[in-house]
Amino acid sequence: MADKTKLKPEFLIRNEEELRSLFPAKHPLAIAKCLDRLDKHARDFVARSPFLCIGTQSPDGSADVSPRGDPSGFVKVLDDRTLLIPDRPGNNRLDTQSNIVANPVVGLLFMVPGFDETLRVNGKAQITRDPELLAMLAVKDRVPTIAIAVAVEEVFLHCAKAFRRSRLWDPDHRQDRNEMPSLAKIILDQSSGAPDDPEEMKKIDADLEVEYQKTMY
Repeated sequence: MADKTKLKPEFLIRNEEELRSLFPAKHPLAIAKCLDRLDKHARDFVARSPFLCIGTQSPDGSADVSPRGDPSGFVKVLDDRTLLIPDRPGNNRLDTQSNIVANPVVGLLFMVPGFDETLRVNGKAQITRDPELLAMLAVKDRVPTIAIAVAVEEVFLHCAKAFRRSRLWDPDHRQDRNEMPSLAKIILDQSSGAPDDPEEMKKIDADLEVEYQKTMY
């Protein structure tokens, strides 16, 4: 019986020409919609967005995607070609930040709850600790230590198909978070091992929630 876990070499795509031969030509609008700056519609989308994902890459080619979230408009538009993203407290892995220092190329995906379209922004990023810029990003009088400044090179809206297929915003398709273990239990299972005592696990989960409240900003 064939091993279905292995990819068959004869079916792998080897180059872009072979890839494009499987699909129709690009629609003219897919080309025309790409801008090299933030127009009024892109600015409006950014102002409404409370969430984005940022993709980066290390010098050795390792890829990373990280979420960023805050109240709507947390990403500041400095001008038509520059975005400023606050760096809030996290786990201090600094994967995104380290990648940017080594390789500035980034891709951003902005989302707005209820919108099936997304905004994609590609460009080059730098890390800044300019006090004047950081002051613009303060929340509850707490100023971030650093911010990510993105020099915009490509901007375009992405169509609604992915969100409509996934029904991400449809309340009828929300899943019950309790069907999976808590984040703390999963991480402990994956590392040192979670406690067998349910009450001890509940305390760990409660402590994590308290930590969230203390370290959001």
